Amino acid sequence: MVQNRFTRRDFIKTSLAASATVAFPAIAQQNYPSRPVKLICPWPAGGSTDIVVRAFAESAGKALGGSMIVENKPGAGGTLGAIELVNARPDGYTLSQLPLGIFRIPHMQKVQFDPLKDFTYIACLTGYTFGIVVRADSPIKSIKDLVDYAKANPETFSYGSTGTGTTPHLVVEQFATRAGIKLLHVPFKGSADGLQALLGGHVMAHSDATGWGPYVDSGRCRLLATYGSKRTRSWPNVPTLQDLGYQTVSDSPFGIGGPKGMDPALTRRIQDAFKKTLEDPAVLATLEKYDQPVIYMDTAGYTKFAKDTFEEEKATIQSMGLNKT
Repeated sequence: MVQNRFTRRDFIKTSLAASATVAFPAIAQQNYPSRPVKLICPWPAGGSTDIVVRAFAESAGKALGGSMIVENKPGAGGTLGAIELVNARPDGYTLSQLPLGIFRIPHMQKVQFDPLKDFTYIACLTGYTFGIVVRADSPIKSIKDLVDYAKANPETFSYGSTGTGTTPHLVVEQFATRAGIKLLHVPFKGSADGLQALLGGHVMAHSDATGWGPYVDSGRCRLLATYGSKRTRSWPNVPTLQDLGYQTVSDSPFGIGGPKGMDPALTRRIQDAFKKTLEDPAVLATLEKYDQPVIYMDTAGYTKFAKDTFEEEKATIQSMGLNKT
């Protein structure tokens, strides 16, 4: 009969191994970041979100004592970053911008993530200003002109957006329903390609965040209306859809998330780094350029916002008859 002998040397080896296992996360956090952190921007390069995310990445990387690189993954209504987080390790080296669409699109179609279970919500940072623009030489000079044209020519007034199910798409559809008109929607991967389509005459209007700002300021585009609860700081003479009586409002906060299961201490460290970016003059100047307000929520606040917004978006999608069957 063979006896199992557990010697004092075996006990010491086992104890040391267990201690090392327990200590490893703490050691890893002390060394974090020992390599570049990847921050996914789920929109095309060159658009307003890309520029804003890059400003955050540069500042947050410095605050963490390392570097943060931006990787663009455009398409699918801004959800490709969220999809990548599902399979990423929760070690803080893969993060993503999380647009409002991640709370909405799961109610419209099957997706590869659960927004209530698959992410660590690190911090909310800012929000979009949305609006609809036409070319400066367009005969459409106001929302009234747009409505009149669309009533006379159903489903021929074409407008681009950053994708099916995104806020720039659904706000216009909600407005159209309330105005009693039908428009032709043309989805794009992001603001850069959508604006090029507008300028090239391929669509009659473009609904988006303030990537159109420089074109409006330079006189190449005309801003017809914005979608927020109040008029913008940069274009105070342009009415909101609410001002015009269409009862359509969209303030759209966004933030940074990571994979589920991140260590709370690591999450807090990254949260604090992004909070610090909101004191960086370069970041604040970029936000001002695109008329984006600071909307800060810490991890706890952002997590609660995610849960509340997921339920609110469900009700909105159901009211518009766009929920999946």
